[in-house]
Amino acid sequence: MTTVTTVYKVTGMSCGHCEGSVSEEISRIPGVSSVKAVASSGEVTVVSAAPLDEEAVRAAVDEAGYELAGQA
Repeated sequence: MTTVTTVYKVTGMSCGHCEGSVSEEISRIPGVSSVKAVASSGEVTVVSAAPLDEEAVRAAVDEAGYELAGQA
């Protein structure tokens, strides 16, 4: 099975709770198989079955209370 790994930059994350909130929201997007958020670098690595709609990722990050700065 082919997967796509995309790294996004998210601003505003500062702790483990932030990482969890962002990961939880992004993991709800259909097709996402894993999410790893790292507050110290502001990077969120998303593995999905197909390329994700960046607007869907932006909406999920926004829902968690942070801002998507784009792909890293």
